[in-house]
Amino acid sequence: MSMQVGVLAALARYPIKSMRGEAVLEAGVGWHGVEGDRRLALRRAADRGGFPWLTASRCPALLLHTPVRSADAPDTALPSQVRTPDGTVHDTFDPSLADAIGAPLGFALEMVHLDRGIFDEASVSIISPATVSAVCSAAGLPADARRFRPNLLIDAGGDAPFAEDAWVGGVLTVGDRADAPQLAVTHRDVRCAMVNYDPDTARTDAALLKTIASTRATCAGVYATVLRPGVLRVGAVISWRAG
Repeated sequence: MSMQVGVLAALARYPIKSMRGEAVLEAGVGWHGVEGDRRLALRRAADRGGFPWLTASRCPALLLHTPVRSADAPDTALPSQVRTPDGTVHDTFDPSLADAIGAPLGFALEMVHLDRGIFDEASVSIISPATVSAVCSAAGLPADARRFRPNLLIDAGGDAPFAEDAWVGGVLTVGDRADAPQLAVTHRDVRCAMVNYDPDTARTDAALLKTIASTRATCAGVYATVLRPGVLRVGAVISWRAG
């Protein structure tokens, strides 16, 4: 038996790992997450380890780089260019972009495209506005969901935070159509230093991660995997059932 738990308040994807995201009103979701989400990343060319991707934890300025899709490209197309913080525009796969970012760091980079996405944990990230507000307020910061880089911002109703914790182990259905996408909520989201960076300036304030660590065992939000592909639409009713 299912029960209504909220409404999809916002939807976002992040075409290039650790760069600026884009808010969308609807997007397809498949076996590898939201279409176009984290399909590109800068790889440290000399790194042969299991996680060679450059992230904002190593280079906060990545957050100020904006992926740009050509005006005539379909909404599902990957960005063809990237605008840097100083306004310079590079083709996404032009070595000049990788050089401009990598040279100050002292290592070579290359842009990589992976069809299945480049995720830290699971392919879909979820958080509620109430959770964002609660942890940001406790840290003395303005509430800003962008710090958490979620795909789905689900308004669970009311001001009570952490409603999403109760969804772990169950299934969310996004919308009321017979073919509505379904997501299996697998585990809580263990946060890293990414939440400390201001998405508009890339300046860091360790208070947020310290607050989440001391009050929530470093967890805020949840991860999910896709059980049934479909189309996510802002405003869709969210229902939950036990797994």
